[in-house]
Amino acid sequence: MGITLYTEGTPNGLKASIALEELGLEYKVVTLDFNLHEQKEPWFLEINPNGRIPALTDKGEGGRETTIFESGAILLYLVATYDKDNKISYPYGTKEHWETINWLMWQMGGLGPMQGQANHFTRFAPEKLKYPIDRYVNETHRLYRILDRQLAKNGTGYVVGDRVTVADIAVWPWIAAHNFSGITSIAQYTEIVKWFENLLQRPGFEAGRNVPRPHFHITLNELPEEELDKIAEHGKKWQDEARERETFVE
Repeated sequence: MGITLYTEGTPNGLKASIALEELGLEYKVVTLDFNLHEQKEPWFLEINPNGRIPALTDKGEGGRETTIFESGAILLYLVATYDKDNKISYPYGTKEHWETINWLMWQMGGLGPMQGQANHFTRFAPEKLKYPIDRYVNETHRLYRILDRQLAKNGTGYVVGDRVTVADIAVWPWIAAHNFSGITSIAQYTEIVKWFENLLQRPGFEAGRNVPRPHFHITLNELPEEELDKIAEHGKKWQDEARERETFVE
């Protein structure tokens, strides 16, 4: 058995490393260098044709390798394959199992894409345009309100049930990056603040958020806009280069 995680320290990448740490699994880390556009290299496209992180390979008994890409798929694979004691999940088919899937898909189809667009238009777009910034920042706030209400309704300190699940793991890294995405404060979301800080005390979250390098998003949450824009300049360069490298064949 041998797990290899291909990643960088983005919110989606951190989901996989936090889950691996919460499950206590041994794994090898391969850090993709975005500056060199390694995620677009042929060797990596064999692992993830979409050219994005994270991706995971797992060699089982007999050397047969399983390849998983997309962060949500990785979380579901780790649960199905390694979480026999339901450390970060519920037994298949239970009410809590399907509620966890609901919130995982909510993150994959809602929070991640919307906050990701807020991040792009706030920090990386060639010019700051009011309409798309307002559109995606406001939609992210709407989703934060939904999460805050769910945490209050559930009342246990977790998104679903009475334990940490892949739903918490999927959402947490995005909340950690709120300020860089244009969400200047989360103080009004009192349940989110408590949930976020409580999960930060877990050894699995602490270890996983620092893979493959020290977690930087939390350190950005108290910085003013002008400092965040300066930090974004480096990312603009490689994102512009990445767009130029993309080719589409009819």
